[in-house]
Amino acid sequence: MQKPILILFILAWILSACSESLPPTVLTAPQGNDVPVFQADSAYQFVKTQLDFGPRYPNSDGHKEALKWKLNKFQSYAGANGIYAQEFSVQGYEGDTLSLTNIIASFNPTAKDRILLCAHWDTRPRSDQDQDSTKLNLPLLGADDGASGVAVLLELARLFSRKAPPIGVDIVLFDGEDYGREGDLSMYFLGSRYWAQHPIVPGYKPRFGILLDMVGGKGAVFPKEVNSVNVAPTLVDELWMLASEMGYESQFKNELGLPIQDDHVILNQYSLFKTINIIHHRRPFGNQTGFAEYWHTTDDNLDNIDPQVLGSVGQLLTELIYNRL
Repeated sequence: MQKPILILFILAWILSACSESLPPTVLTAPQGNDVPVFQADSAYQFVKTQLDFGPRYPNSDGHKEALKWKLNKFQSYAGANGIYAQEFSVQGYEGDTLSLTNIIASFNPTAKDRILLCAHWDTRPRSDQDQDSTKLNLPLLGADDGASGVAVLLELARLFSRKAPPIGVDIVLFDGEDYGREGDLSMYFLGSRYWAQHPIVPGYKPRFGILLDMVGGKGAVFPKEVNSVNVAPTLVDELWMLASEMGYESQFKNELGLPIQDDHVILNQYSLFKTINIIHHRRPFGNQTGFAEYWHTTDDNLDNIDPQVLGSVGQLLTELIYNRL
């Protein structure tokens, strides 16, 4: 990493260390600012491009090629001094060394008031929820579980490059979120755990963080995830009220969902700020998991992605950033 890039991140993150914690009211009334239009079709293409690399689990060819592409895309939006590749390694289940990389991009880096947006960019190396027993060990494409959150953040980055956000925005794509085997949480969330325990600059403290996970599926609904409500109830309530105001109440359900183990739980455990999760799920019935039927199966492909769902999540965040903070 070149020295000017590190200096830029030190400046941005030291400034953010002085940010206030969550106030009683997080969102403001509309400020009358010009809000860009989030292009849902562009986000959809970002999903498709990721899938064209194939499965993107650690050490795979798709993982390596997708990393190069993502770094180039974020550099084109944030500039060469606005991105950072945080490389690390973890020992895998077979004794192999997993080469992992968190991707970090910073926009409006001199702004003291900042927020964090994040998602995971890797895919699961096994389809252990597949109904076909012959497919249980096959890697999956991860159209919704991985690619959708990345696609929304890429499109936001493209908007930021054209119209700078009025606050600082840091985007982090975590690697190794979905590597673990069922029941072994220690091998999930590898990227967020490393990022939180090895911050580029100690004391990083944006106003809050928002995690996106499975935000592009057809018929997706986003109830209020319980772990998010427990740590930042005001932020959750106000963001969901904003979604209703914008006409997205059929997707952003004003009801409690489930407590979900995800990257935000790791961030809330180790970081100085609170992070909430926007994630497609429902309260389960019977033996259901609460997730979509294609979750952790070979059916998590482009056929399940709805540009309108990507667009509603993206436009909500665009309104939040440009007009409500």
